[in-house]
Amino acid sequence: MATGKGGCARPMRVILRTNDLVLLSYARHLLAEAGIESYVLDQHFAAVEGSIGAFPRRLAVAEEELAAARLALAELKEHLE
Repeated sequence: MATGKGGCARPMRVILRTNDLVLLSYARHLLAEAGIESYVLDQHFAAVEGSIGAFPRRLAVAEEELAAARLALAELKEHLE
């Protein structure tokens, strides 16, 4: 869980898993443009493993923003879970 506005914990949902840093950055940009806060999970773990691509990074959003996030990332839908 991430701490959202007001300092309270919010349940998170993973919306994207990828080893493609450009795709990850673009997805975060699209979400930010839609006013949706996102969090990159496993970022440090993926870097420690030597960037061989064995562990994808995960992009998460607050559960209550999941539908809006899916809509914002509609053009990336082949990568969405």
